[in-house]
Amino acid sequence: MGEVLKSGARVRSITCDTEAVVVRAPAGEVDLRCGGQPMVPVGEGEVVGPPAAGFHTGTQIGKRYPAADIGLELLCTKAGAGSISVGDEVLHPAGAKPLPASD
Repeated sequence: MGEVLKSGARVRSITCDTEAVVVRAPAGEVDLRCGGQPMVPVGEGEVVGPPAAGFHTGTQIGKRYPAADIGLELLCTKAGAGSISVGDEVLHPAGAKPLPASD
């Protein structure tokens, strides 16, 4: 169960305030969730309740959430209490990339 995502699509959580933009989308369907519930396009859906246990560590604005194994990357545009996940696998923010040394 999932949906096909496109780069540039804006999605939101139905369990919290989290919103994100799809930076890189995989070719197939993705079971994209936040707070344990499916994410929906911005402007759709109503809040159904708080994030589920295990999916409540929150998101951080401006952070990228990659799922490199499937080629997905999201950019959080509005922070919230729910955790972004693909199915039951919670995504964690990407670390900072090291800058090249300047001699």
